[in-house]
Amino acid sequence: MKQVVQNYKSGELAVLDVPVPGCKPGGVLVRSAYSLISTGTELMKVSEAGMSMLGKARSRPDQVAKVMQSVAANGVPATYRKVMGKLDSFTPLGYSLCGVVEQVGAGIDDVAVGDLVACAGNEHALHAELNWVPKNLYARVPDGLAPRHAAFGTVGSIALQGVRQGESQLGEVALVIGLGLIGQLVVQLLAASGVRVVGADPDPVRCELAERLGAVTCRDPASAAVEAAVAELTGGHGADQVYLAAGGGSNQPVELAARLSRDRGRVVDIGKCRLDLPWNAYYEKELDVRFSRSYGPGRYDPEYELEGRDYPIGHVRWTERRNLACFLDLVARGSVDVEPLVSHVADFADAVETYQRLKDGGLKAVAVLFRYPADPDQAAEAEAPVVAVPAVRRNGTVSAPARAARTPVRLAFVGAGNYATSMLLPHLAQRDGVKLSTVVTTTALSAANAQRKFGFAEATTDLDAVLGDPSIDAVFVVTRHSSHAELTRKALLAGKTVFVEKPLALTEDELAGVLAAVEESGNDRLQVGFNRRFAPLLQEARKRFGARTGPASLRYLVNAGRLDHGSWYLQQGTEGSRFAGEGGHFIDTASWLLEADPVSVYAVATSGNEDLQIVLRYPDGSTATISYVTTGAAGFPKETLDLVADGKVLQLDDFVRTAVYGRKRWLSSRLPKARDKGQSAELAAFVKAVRTGGPMPVPLESLVATTAATLAVQAGLAGGAPVTLARTR
Repeated sequence: MKQVVQNYKSGELAVLDVPVPGCKPGGVLVRSAYSLISTGTELMKVSEAGMSMLGKARSRPDQVAKVMQSVAANGVPATYRKVMGKLDSFTPLGYSLCGVVEQVGAGIDDVAVGDLVACAGNEHALHAELNWVPKNLYARVPDGLAPRHAAFGTVGSIALQGVRQGESQLGEVALVIGLGLIGQLVVQLLAASGVRVVGADPDPVRCELAERLGAVTCRDPASAAVEAAVAELTGGHGADQVYLAAGGGSNQPVELAARLSRDRGRVVDIGKCRLDLPWNAYYEKELDVRFSRSYGPGRYDPEYELEGRDYPIGHVRWTERRNLACFLDLVARGSVDVEPLVSHVADFADAVETYQRLKDGGLKAVAVLFRYPADPDQAAEAEAPVVAVPAVRRNGTVSAPARAARTPVRLAFVGAGNYATSMLLPHLAQRDGVKLSTVVTTTALSAANAQRKFGFAEATTDLDAVLGDPSIDAVFVVTRHSSHAELTRKALLAGKTVFVEKPLALTEDELAGVLAAVEESGNDRLQVGFNRRFAPLLQEARKRFGARTGPASLRYLVNAGRLDHGSWYLQQGTEGSRFAGEGGHFIDTASWLLEADPVSVYAVATSGNEDLQIVLRYPDGSTATISYVTTGAAGFPKETLDLVADGKVLQLDDFVRTAVYGRKRWLSSRLPKARDKGQSAELAAFVKAVRTGGPMPVPLESLVATTAATLAVQAGLAGGAPVTLARTR
């Protein structure tokens, strides 16, 4: 990924390629949509980096003091190496952004992949394509709030915390000195609180902007107009509160605050300006000087920011995170308007040039935003994410000669786990014309058990021996998901007809590898175990539903339930997500009922990715919505389906009953204990294709399309946008 960095020694700015941060527990990985340049804090840092070493020392006397302490403790040579090593390193820039959650770390249950969040922190909300952000430094963006406006969240929190420190009350008068980005937000927050505001800034453009955003009047602090306005509004008593939102080395803001404050008024320092308090002026009025610490309580507390330990709301009402959420809400409800503050929006790729223009004065701005390639505001205009549906290329297809009627079809099984031994082998072991030739497993005992139970002629752990045996007609791949694609590829290259349990592949590269084997060998004799389309009740229901003329709407609820602890299905790092493992079943069923392959996929998840909602769109305008849930009641049916079109409805009740409603109603007989999901009929069709040399039960193009759509679900969850399924040629 790319990130904006600066070398503090040389002043060099760059957009570097850096590793993607890991998604650690207690936080989320966020893909940036917009990040905000703080034209005050960040430009000050950029300017300091361009100074000489003496200039840097003068601008940061606090750091010079630390250096002297290090010299006393460690000596000059060691301190010099330490300081120069730190200076001659790239440091990050940025601390306020909005983006889309791309990955959720352990322990996070308040946001999900695809959620829009505002993020804070000069170590976590950087000008970078991806950031890991701990729990207490992000907040969900309210519905309807534009991402470019949500990117103001952090600076808005700084302004909000400053206003809280001022303890403003209805009817009071406030003076805001400095009308940069923070000052403009302070003006709006005070005005929204019922406070009358006077602004002071030497820039007439900023004064005019502040007046448009709620200030009573704003003028140059060197003029008499500011003092006159305060006197008029307060009856000569002075401002109830003064906010120092200015920067620079002048002591004028502090002196002006003392002169225009009322007796026992409140002076709040938000910016970073010179603070040589004129003792007599502050003493005589007994002014209450307060500091506002960044975004609010929790700032600089590692237990709060990094470990996610919140402060009890009864003790600390407004923390960093609660300030962030509050400001977003104010913007969403229109109480604060940040759009007039946006002076310029730059593409992230132009970051270095943008900083240089700001530093040189070529770009005068209150707020500047970086727009990232994955901009949610431009989702409709930008090219949608794409998952390729690879074309099936056959290079001199190998013919599959018909076998004599009495010649048995010789089958080999690679894998003999629970599904193979409970759902496939019982049907094949008793089928006429089938010979179970060889079973291959990684452990000798499991092969021996399968041989004993189902009557395999041989049991082995040698896959190559099976693939090289010319007497074996077809190979069943019934292993863990991560090995399906590679074993299928090898079997196709060996000239075997292949039945592979779902999924065919876990990645686009794996799918491409299978199709490369088809093209290289000319062998396209492949079936994936999508058995639902072969279920007798569903077959009969589709027949009675009949042809349709208009688009259809299909709803498929899969009450998947929770997995037992320790199930290998939970090993997502190696075996893919749970939906990647079995989701192809439901996509294939929908596509078969709609008689087409999907053209796009949109997927969203609940917090923690436990429940998925997947919307498939088809060429004729039909849609299929698959609700794949793990949080439902165990007693509810696993699979229910409704298909609606042309004034007709087809219903499926967990493969024990179906119904069709139209001009007449048809209802299948209910067999409470019979739940035929089509495995037997699917295997019969496969064996027939092997014996006769006829077409495979499902066209390879359809198997590829279903696999690509299943892969697109994960891409959709990561990107938070519809994924186009593009057919390649």
